[in-house]
This record gives sequence, structure tokens and C-alpha cells, in this order.
Amino acid sequence: MTICNIDDLIAQINQGERLVGLDVGKKTIGVALGDPSHKIASPHRIIWRQKFSTDMADLFAEMEMLNATGLIIGWPLLMNGDSGPACDSVRDFTHALLRIKDLPVVFQDERLSTQAVERSMIAADLTRKKRHLRRDALAASWILQSAFDQYQQAQLNKNIKNLDE
Repeated sequence: MTICNIDDLIAQINQGERLVGLDVGKKTIGVALGDPSHKIASPHRIIWRQKFSTDMADLFAEMEMLNATGLIIGWPLLMNGDSGPACDSVRDFTHALLRIKDLPVVFQDERLSTQAVERSMIAADLTRKKRHLRRDALAASWILQSAFDQYQQAQLNKNIKNLDE
């Protein structure tokens, strides 16, 4: 497969298959799981990065067990919309991942994802330690949910357009 947009990815997968969201960092990979209807994302776990091949074997085995066949990967744009060194790192990660397993992948803008989940965890009065243990999985969920929301909005717009014709 290749890097595509959310509409193409959902069109390519079979009914009942899930999508996984990833928040790729230097030390961890936050993992989120989408429901089979592609409407709700939930934080799933954190992979503490070790060796790339081991991390990917772990991720792919879990994806197979969960019937997940596509990835939404956070795209860390700069606040002005430009791509920077973090995007280069995620691009390299994704190309290495695709050399191991052929999957459809969508890059989803992740600006402010970590800050958004951090604020909600602070509001929930979680300690720094608990926030540290949950942050990346929650950010992955935020990334995946924003892709689902974007897809749902596009579907709604298509339906409205069809009614107008």
C-alpha cells in the first residue's frame, strides 16, 4: 500500500476492520485503536521504543490480533503549517515500517495533540507520573479521532451535496 488520505484508506479496508493511530516519539510510540465503524478512537497502549524491528513485530502482531489493517500516523507540522525535522523523522519511521509490512497509511496533522491531552489530564488532577504514563496513548487517540472526525465531516458534506443535486 501507500500513503493516502483517510477517504481512500477507509474505502480500501474491509468492513469490520479497524484502524490504529500512532503518535511516534523518540522514546515511545503511543497507540490508539479505532472501533470497526471508524467513529470512535480509544487510547490503547504505549510501546517503549527499543529496537525498531522488535517494536514493529510487537505492533504488527497486536494489529493482527485486533483485526486492524491500516494506520493513522501523527504528522508533527510546525505551528505555521510547515514540515520540520520532526516530520522528517516520522517520514523515515513510516518508510521503514512500510518496508517491513505493506499497509495503507494516512498522515494526520497532530499539532497541539499533546497539549490538548495534557490539559485534560491536568484538569482531571492526574499526577505528573500518571500523565507521563498515559500521554502518548492519549495523543494517539486524539490523532486517530481527528482523522475519524475529518472523514465523518467529508461524508456528511457529500450527503448534503447529493441532496442539493
